[in-house]
Amino acid sequence: QVQLVESGGGLVQAGGSLRLSCAASGRAFSSYARGWFRQAPGKEREFVAAIDWGGGSTAYADSVNGRFTISRDNARNTVYLQMNSLKPDDTAVYYCAAAVALRTIARGLADSWGQGTQVTVSS
Repeated sequence: QVQLVESGGGLVQAGGSLRLSCAASGRAFSSYARGWFRQAPGKEREFVAAIDWGGGSTAYADSVNGRFTISRDNARNTVYLQMNSLKPDDTAVYYCAAAVALRTIARGLADSWGQGTQVTVSS
């Protein structure tokens, strides 16, 4: 289906910022809600943020609300995750996702997944 490729991960100090990008390919990209999940060492995958097909509605996990911002540029088939005030607990592999509806992603499900990009936050 939709192919997703993440980029922008790396090592950052606590309090710093990173911006993740996820490029998508596929004819129906603009009709998909987009989102991000993460999986920390020893933890299961968890929902981080989601954005609807038009970019007008967003959803965030409580743990990142107010610090992270999701956005999308449909002309470039790309979704972004701006991460500010990063904490060591944010360390995880971050996965881009796509689904028919925002609610699907917020529920922890997706139709397509990227391979992930590592984010490491040091103290």
